[in-house]
Amino acid sequence: MKNKLIVLTGLVLTTSLYSQVIFGDKAGTAANKTSVLMEFPSAGNRGIIMPYVTNRAAITTPGSIIMDATTPTAAKVKYYNGTTWVDLSVQPANISSALTIQPPASENSNAKVVIGNSTSAADGILVLESTTKAMVMPITTSIQNIVNPAPGTMTIVNNSGILSLAVYNGTQWSFWSYQ
Repeated sequence: MKNKLIVLTGLVLTTSLYSQVIFGDKAGTAANKTSVLMEFPSAGNRGIIMPYVTNRAAITTPGSIIMDATTPTAAKVKYYNGTTWVDLSVQPANISSALTIQPPASENSNAKVVIGNSTSAADGILVLESTTKAMVMPITTSIQNIVNPAPGTMTIVNNSGILSLAVYNGTQWSFWSYQ
């Protein structure tokens, strides 16, 4: 009996578990949770901040989103579509002062958090690995509700049912409507 319990415990511990991650509260913003891998609290007024990257040459994973600080005086939020970097900021911003508060230590190049799978070949800090689920961005009713946004902040603005992706480059917001 003791051996069966040990084997059962071992199986439970080695079985990969896949679940949804909700940051901030139990509810999240998505009404239908079946296609959601990661989401944020329903009490908005927050954003997600993209990593500041000073050398994007080694980033080759399609879908990567960064605060491109290759030239700190002309920084922009960008995503990599597999061929080229696409500008989401429209206008450049000087984030030199924001870079001075970043930790001086080099990152661990092997550090990675994977959500949705036990491993991933994708190179990134936070990798959402799923073929059937997506991340639901934080939602706010107004960018004015986000106090002191950091360069690289992204959120969805829900203005009376009109939804837009809002991207902050450190100086100004850019909006991408998708409805």
